[in-house]
Amino acid sequence: MLLAIDLGGTKLALAVFTDNGELLEEERIALNHRSGDEVGDLICVSISTFINRQAISSIGICVPGIYYQEDGKVWAPNIQGWESYPLKERIEAISKGIPVNIDSDRACYILGESWKGAAQGCSDAIFLAVGTGIGAGIMCAGQILRGAHDIAGAIGWLALERPFRDRFISAGCFEGMASGAGIAKQAKLLAVEMENYEGPFLRDDVTTHDVFAAYDHNDPVAQQVIAAAIELWGMAIANLVSLFDTEKIIFGGGVFGPATRFISEIRKEAEKWAQPISMKLVKIEASALGDKAGLYGAGRLAGSSKQ
Repeated sequence: MLLAIDLGGTKLALAVFTDNGELLEEERIALNHRSGDEVGDLICVSISTFINRQAISSIGICVPGIYYQEDGKVWAPNIQGWESYPLKERIEAISKGIPVNIDSDRACYILGESWKGAAQGCSDAIFLAVGTGIGAGIMCAGQILRGAHDIAGAIGWLALERPFRDRFISAGCFEGMASGAGIAKQAKLLAVEMENYEGPFLRDDVTTHDVFAAYDHNDPVAQQVIAAAIELWGMAIANLVSLFDTEKIIFGGGVFGPATRFISEIRKEAEKWAQPISMKLVKIEASALGDKAGLYGAGRLAGSSKQ
């Protein structure tokens, strides 16, 4: 039995898989604003519960940020106190000798899709995760690309517009304009600038859901913001295709979701910019695993830790 753990900014998901990827059991626990060691304690208690009642042979953990393989620490910006959290040390202290593998969420997304999702059978594929932020899980020749410092795939910092603006400092150009949080911010900015606008984006509590809902009612701000996001998603796809000559690009995360209907338009935009031969050959699809991509990826990680 493989124990898979998917840690997010607001929840902890756990699942038991067989070696061949059959999901046997799943549990989700809200973090309820836990931080620091409170989150670590929750993970440890949850793991102990599972290994005391199941014959767990290995553990895989998906984390929302950067996992540093050299020292086993995690940087997770959405969890307070996890700037350099010693997660592997804590897990190994209670895991009774069971092997433990940890990786970033973007790496786990493409691992999950290659194991049981849309990237099955691919040796080269990319998962473009568009949620609160933007990241890419990149698989080349069957291996996950992690980079010299375990930060590869942080494509929220793609430079897709000029001139540089100060608001790109905290999240990057691409993420600042085309992530879930970025789309909501763009709607608020444009609403203030648009003459005679009296729609829903003049208030402070704007969400991405509000933008998609207003788009369906022909709100001019929402129409403009979504059109700009489609252009940016297309440009990013073009850059990834030209760089990696990949077989598939898979859109996932909370924004895809409601933005899945725009994939054909995103492809048309990408075709303007990309290397033309690679662009004709690449397939662009929505995630087959949805919000379980990270969980399946953690299951695949657990399987690899046995080898």
